[in-house]
Amino acid sequence: MNYTNLGNIHMKVSRLCLGTMNFGVRTDEKEAFRIMDMALEAGINFFDTANNYGMAIEKEGITEELIGRWFLQDPAKREQIILNTKVHEPMRQLLEGPNNEPGLSRYKIRRHLEASLKRLRTDHVDIYFMHHYDREMNVKEVVDTFHDLISQGKVNYMGTSNFPAWALADLCASSKYRNASEPVCEQHKYNLLCRMPEMEVIPAIRNYGIGLLAYSPMGNGLLGRCSENDEGNENIKQFGKLCHELGETPADVAVAWLLQNPVVTSAVIGPSRSGQIKDILHAVEIWLPDDFMNAIDECFPGAGEAPQSYAW
Repeated sequence: MNYTNLGNIHMKVSRLCLGTMNFGVRTDEKEAFRIMDMALEAGINFFDTANNYGMAIEKEGITEELIGRWFLQDPAKREQIILNTKVHEPMRQLLEGPNNEPGLSRYKIRRHLEASLKRLRTDHVDIYFMHHYDREMNVKEVVDTFHDLISQGKVNYMGTSNFPAWALADLCASSKYRNASEPVCEQHKYNLLCRMPEMEVIPAIRNYGIGLLAYSPMGNGLLGRCSENDEGNENIKQFGKLCHELGETPADVAVAWLLQNPVVTSAVIGPSRSGQIKDILHAVEIWLPDDFMNAIDECFPGAGEAPQSYAW
């Protein structure tokens, strides 16, 4: 496994991050434990979850509970990983009345963190992500709340997810002005089929020294299933042909393409079966030559950076 700094902080994380959204939903506890064991054995020290994982079966929190039980087997495992969880979405089992809705406030952040820590059976999380941008949030309040939680040792770093570039700039400016903790990582949907972040989000991340954690690296599995014989999207078919000529699987190439971008810290993989861990480990070893990268750009044209992409 290869490792890199998370943004501009000196904390090493694996280039692959284990996403756990399937745990307790599509993947039972025994298989989830096997996946986490295999990931840790392979050197993946970056685990990502969220308090609302389990919403597909109306059991929000089930994934965190499962991870907590995995820690109980061997408490040393908790100290071996960088653990992320998130806040923003509603949690059906919390009796919050009208506050049981998406959003960010001191009231919600503190309550939901305490509930996550209890489910995860830990006294802190390494990165606490705002799962989505809340246009109605009081930025000063949120910045102060995260700074307090970090000061208390319950959170090591603040992270954001699905934030637009302007909101990242606003958050960073407010944090700096208040001499408070700044975000260290943005988790964003980014893959060959979704290159819109290149227009403004990625330039903002680069400017502020924030790490980019790319989720859905295979475009919800579409890039991993394509082949040169694909009769659907012509670009997908061409991509499959390029990968075949290179002698690599489309799934590995899709992840390797992300990791070759210096702004990307890690790619979030979301296995539902233990065998998928072995299949994707090779991606961190692949280096794509310039001519291949250019050919990929022809298949999946990038968005370009603003304003040059549409002005001058």
